[in-house]
Amino acid sequence: MKRLILLSLSFFFVFTSYSSAQIVGENYEIEQQLLASTKQLNQFFKRFNGEEDVKGRTFEPDDRQYRNERLRKRYLSILFDEEDTDISSQAKNDFIERVTQADNPAFLNLHSKDWFAVVNTTFLYKGKELPLLLYMKIQKEALGYEWVIADVAFEPYKTMFDKQRGETKVFLHPMSHELDFMNLRKALLKGGVPESYTLADYKPDFLTIFLYEVKMGILQFQTVNRMNYHFFGVDGWYFSLNNFNRANDNSGWLISDLLQVNASQKEDLLKMIYEKK
Repeated sequence: MKRLILLSLSFFFVFTSYSSAQIVGENYEIEQQLLASTKQLNQFFKRFNGEEDVKGRTFEPDDRQYRNERLRKRYLSILFDEEDTDISSQAKNDFIERVTQADNPAFLNLHSKDWFAVVNTTFLYKGKELPLLLYMKIQKEALGYEWVIADVAFEPYKTMFDKQRGETKVFLHPMSHELDFMNLRKALLKGGVPESYTLADYKPDFLTIFLYEVKMGILQFQTVNRMNYHFFGVDGWYFSLNNFNRANDNSGWLISDLLQVNASQKEDLLKMIYEKK
């Protein structure tokens, strides 16, 4: 009986030790994944610039590893979404070489005008929940900086001011001044097409309309769904960041799009991102 008890206790301690070791091993693996992942946007900036190592230790400016070219090349290579096959290895290598160029390295600046956020939100509009994009930028304010709304993209706004064209277009007769412009009464009816009586190059200001409708309670904020960031600060290049929630090292804020662009392509790309095209 005593021998049976001793055998049972031995098995218990062996099993407990094995379980504890397994838990410690799993915890260590999770910890390593968390350290390797770029959880915060500020952390991405630091790793891109070579101001922090993969374990989260920040380098001081007088540290020999601070913005070290060799270390930057190593850290930059882990800041890409490895599951995205659209970004070629050649493009990654060319980009890293450009960013770490010895005589003209490129660094990211949190307060730069060369990047912005696109925030995908949901608003309640006339009884329906609809998606609305907010374009956010950093601007200097007093002694600090602040995020501000620079523009919006909202599907109902896109066709709200479509001007009539051709023979069907309504217009004010060129002799309207002789009638003291009294024909405006007919032109500016509720539910009409007042945009038809504007200059040929008229473009509506969607941001002002958005702010007005928020103030009037026509648009009611519901939630933020997701966001991404767009960067044009590296001369000749564009890249975007998305947040990936994965159970491995390749997670957090990662480069999901990378393009080599000239000035003309940059303008076209901006129009596409801002949904102006």
